[in-house]
Amino acid sequence: MTTVAYIPVRGGSKSIPGKNIRPLAGKPLVHWVVEAALGCDAIDRVYVATDSDAIAEAVRRIEDPHLSVIGRSPETATDTASTESALLEFAETFDDFDRVVLIQATSPLLTAADLAGGLAELDAAGATSALSVVRQHRFLWARGADGLAHAKNYDPVTRPRRQDWDGELIENGAFYITSREALLASRCRLSGPTLAIEMAPETFVELDEPADWLVVESLLGRRDGFDLAAAARDVKLLVTDVDGVLTDAGMYYGPDGEVMKKFSTRDGLGLARARAAGIEVAIMTGEDSEIVSARARKLGVDRVYRGAKDKVALLEGLLVELGLEWSQLAYIGDDHNDLGALSRARLPACPRDAEPEARRLARFVCTRDGGRGCVRELVDTILAARG
Repeated sequence: MTTVAYIPVRGGSKSIPGKNIRPLAGKPLVHWVVEAALGCDAIDRVYVATDSDAIAEAVRRIEDPHLSVIGRSPETATDTASTESALLEFAETFDDFDRVVLIQATSPLLTAADLAGGLAELDAAGATSALSVVRQHRFLWARGADGLAHAKNYDPVTRPRRQDWDGELIENGAFYITSREALLASRCRLSGPTLAIEMAPETFVELDEPADWLVVESLLGRRDGFDLAAAARDVKLLVTDVDGVLTDAGMYYGPDGEVMKKFSTRDGLGLARARAAGIEVAIMTGEDSEIVSARARKLGVDRVYRGAKDKVALLEGLLVELGLEWSQLAYIGDDHNDLGALSRARLPACPRDAEPEARRLARFVCTRDGGRGCVRELVDTILAARG
């Protein structure tokens, strides 16, 4: 049986503009569910359907042979279009799968284990479809035609204790599973014998309102033991690479050698703000270019390391000199010679267009490319965490 994941994301969002690619705990929102689906061995292929070029570009930065970005018609990407319409469009266009897992991008707390467990339960039960739920111990009320409140799921006269009551199962919107055959026949994501797959209670939160963002970001930051806000608050030293970070990695050569590099004024202001906040700043590059020193002088940055082949050793010396620890270091780099520093820093970061191995080590992936304000974005995140 071939199982695929289908993740519909559209460019328009009224409550949180651009939310599908807005950074959440160090990466674009949509990346969380895409990576969960790719990490599930029971899913053979992951499709992200979007009407937005920006979303498509962001998703393609996850380089995986099992990931495909496809389009969706304008009719299925409006404010009023149902998710079913997009899912049916997909099933009618692609016929090379037996089962589909519909995943909502607004459920970033979803994990590969959740998906694997749901698919395994469905197989064991022999049911047609499944949906993710959370168990809530809430007493539900409704207002009747007479304007008075009426209890829906309990009797107030015999109010049950929490430990004596199983509670209610409520959809959290994370995922739905059905066969292609059942979907086309019923025109609905759920049909026939259906299972409810329980997820952790905190996954009930969906990113529909700005306040939800803070809650989910906090949960994600602590899920694997890494707290982005705490790491940012502890930063006392910020070190940045040059080519591909402070610049766009372009090198302009004339007949006598290198003559120009392009830097972003936004990054310059970001470094100035970091220094004003009492954060030590250093520039470290494998290239030995006088242009770097000239830029550093313009920015008032005294610690410049050119021709840095062993960045870890240089950083160790700098930390000793300043009386700091690796736990107080934020490092931003983009390529192979930054991997050692990224693996040791408490807050490792990279530009949006960094090499895949650097992105895998980074805890904060910027939404901006190298040379286009990525360092400013990192600084703003650090200062925001400090309040």
